[in-house]
Amino acid sequence: MTKKIVVTGGTGFIGSRLVNRLAANGENVHALVRASSDLAPLQECLDRITLVYGDVTDLSSLFSAFEGAEEVYHCAGITYMGDRKNPLLQRINVDGTSHVLEACRKAGVRRVVHVSSITAVGISGPNRKFDEESPWNFDMIDLEYARTKHAAEKLVAAEVRKGMDCVIVVPAFVFGAGDINFNAGRIIKDVYKRKMPFYPMGGICVVDVEIVVDCLVTAMKKGRKGERYIVGGDNVSYRDLTQTIMQVTGVHQRALPMPMWGAHVISFFLKFSTFSKERHKISKLFNMTMFNVASRFLYFDSSKAQRELGMRYEPFEESIRRTFEFYRERRMLT
Repeated sequence: MTKKIVVTGGTGFIGSRLVNRLAANGENVHALVRASSDLAPLQECLDRITLVYGDVTDLSSLFSAFEGAEEVYHCAGITYMGDRKNPLLQRINVDGTSHVLEACRKAGVRRVVHVSSITAVGISGPNRKFDEESPWNFDMIDLEYARTKHAAEKLVAAEVRKGMDCVIVVPAFVFGAGDINFNAGRIIKDVYKRKMPFYPMGGICVVDVEIVVDCLVTAMKKGRKGERYIVGGDNVSYRDLTQTIMQVTGVHQRALPMPMWGAHVISFFLKFSTFSKERHKISKLFNMTMFNVASRFLYFDSSKAQRELGMRYEPFEESIRRTFEFYRERRMLT
């Protein structure tokens, strides 16, 4: 029997694409899912995988799931840019990671690949690219998501110092087919529906989900113990990102740059009933926390992943096109 592989967060965007890839490769993959999880992202491979029910916030539910596992990909996590879910961010991203590591230790798992976030690396600024050695500085913004992802990485690093074999993979802003919950894909939908009359003045590092999956699989095979690998691609301004989405979708809207002070003004007026009816005309991405992050530059250097994991490069517009076609074929843009 082939080795047992467990993937936490098996129905999430990255986790489901990883499970599908491992199943296609004939691996003995066990996807950790909650009883309430929507299994639609795994529909293509349900007959070739084993579902194991558990929750990273419940340590006792993980012991039997990880029993006999040689490899664990820890993809479970919650991405939320705001302050309304701070306790949940702590429970899933930090406590959940601690539980996974403890269960892996008890089960004698050979290797763990932990999926992190570029918010655990930092804010680069417009004229430089951060790498794996850059000092974390996201605490300049009050963003609980960034704090929890940074704290989770520290937990993994502590386990490595105790002897556990772990590798950290840090995906950038991930587009791609399969993003049914509109994570990064929300910006494609909102540009398509002309809900982006303005754009933030920052920039982001963009990568396709299949490149992330490539690197996760390779990191498990030959990533160096205790190392972290940033998996990104093109570093693009939000202006260039929205213009490229318009070119791919064929939908054009005049969009203006919006500084933070302007965003504060709009946010203020949207609170009044006279203007609240206009809210549906503006992207759901518009909240002050998200806009603050998007007004910064999160540019990254992925050369380490290129050297050591063989990370491939493709122009970001290819990923945008692939994601848009995925949505259009399934009529998800209405």
